Amino acid sequence: MKLNAGIITSKIAETKAFYTKTLGFGVTFENEFYLLLHTPGREAEISFLLPEHTSQQPLFHKPFTGQGVFLTIEVKDVDKLYRDLKKKGAEIKIELRDEPWGDRHFAIVDPNGIGIDLVKYAPAEQK
Repeated sequence: MKLNAGIITSKIAETKAFYTKTLGFGVTFENEFYLLLHTPGREAEISFLLPEHTSQQPLFHKPFTGQGVFLTIEVKDVDKLYRDLKKKGAEIKIELRDEPWGDRHFAIVDPNGIGIDLVKYAPAEQK
């Protein structure tokens, strides 16, 4: 089984620019109403669809309203990514931090209001 999350949004162009320029995603497929992106190593994909498109069934018409969704992207070097995004002028919503359970992460928000948690997972210290 393979999961591809999809977001219905009118901000297709802004979304494409954000994910490709800010996070280095590639375009797997696109047309006038649909955008399928992949992570830099092609480990995962995410799709975006225009709302109310006549080619789609009513279930896939209503746009995302900007709340209640987040993405977690695991990276090998979260410190480097943090520095790179700061240099690009990305707005950091949660500054780089270490959590008691061992994770090191920071967060940004995409043009649709989706929080993106960029994380390096690490096991908590054994006591």
